[in-house]
Amino acid sequence: MTRLAVWCALFALSCSAADLPPDALLKSIETRYNRAQSLKLAFSETYVGVGHAPARTESGTLYLKKPGRMRWEYSSPAGKLFVSDGKQVFLYTPMQNRVERSKLKQSDDLRAPMAFLLGKLDFSKEFRSFESRTEGTNTWITAEPKNPNLEFSRVEMLAAPDGRILKLHVTGIGNSRIDFSFSDEVLNAPVAAVEFAFHPPPGVEVVDEATR
Repeated sequence: MTRLAVWCALFALSCSAADLPPDALLKSIETRYNRAQSLKLAFSETYVGVGHAPARTESGTLYLKKPGRMRWEYSSPAGKLFVSDGKQVFLYTPMQNRVERSKLKQSDDLRAPMAFLLGKLDFSKEFRSFESRTEGTNTWITAEPKNPNLEFSRVEMLAAPDGRILKLHVTGIGNSRIDFSFSDEVLNAPVAAVEFAFHPPPGVEVVDEATR
């Protein structure tokens, strides 16, 4: 388990998140997602950097499948892909005619560790200082990572009464932040293994991040 492995796991509880104390809520999430084999959902992500750079918002469909595979398929910007076969990560940006390739465990992209969502979740092992608060019928959960050497310092997760994650805010070192919104979640969605194999289009520049 690494980094965001547990962050995105709040997707379906059998009872109201607002009625559960944090320990019971987290245990329900672990039980649910340790049993799941795949996941499909619509996403919107907004990255807010340090300084005066404008926020950047992108959206599309996310597919996850055990073990550790994922496919971020973007509709905005159209054609962009972020794919992992469980070992390597490929980021394809057609506007730049470029593919960035790195090992999953070495990637510092905040999307990469989400591939471990469908694994062995253990909140108490990964996080500390849990807090919760209600927002209408939904529940915010805030936590800090136990490992001080990661790229983030805080996470905030908004869960709906049925356990779906509606929003996820990740604060990085230096106060950069990436915010996710999720919808249209489907657990155990059928998705072929071929969707997690990436082959660069002819003529596209491939850059190995580890050698830069």
